[in-house]
Amino acid sequence: MDVPIWVSWATVALFAVLSSILLMGKGSFLIAGYNTKSKEHKAKYNAKKLCRVVGCGLSIITVIMGVGTYYEFELPLAIDWLIPWGYLGTIAVILILANTICGVKKEK
Repeated sequence: MDVPIWVSWATVALFAVLSSILLMGKGSFLIAGYNTKSKEHKAKYNAKKLCRVVGCGLSIITVIMGVGTYYEFELPLAIDWLIPWGYLGTIAVILILANTICGVKKEK
């Protein structure tokens, strides 16, 4: 299945727009799982910080996808590991940071 290259570039552009929205601290409705939680559970998280963490991760994924699209997904051997391990590593870091630093401090 050969997908035209413009589809990949359009996806990169869409991800860039979405990551810029998240980096501004807006768009918490775009975060899967967070937007379906109850108000009590949402209160446990700092929404602006969560948006920025997810936005940074999406920016990294966008860059990785842009590099892959530039090489038309036939990467040189030196960076052939970038796409699978870059995606997995970025997603793992997003999950860890979202569950640790994005929580609201409890008042005593």
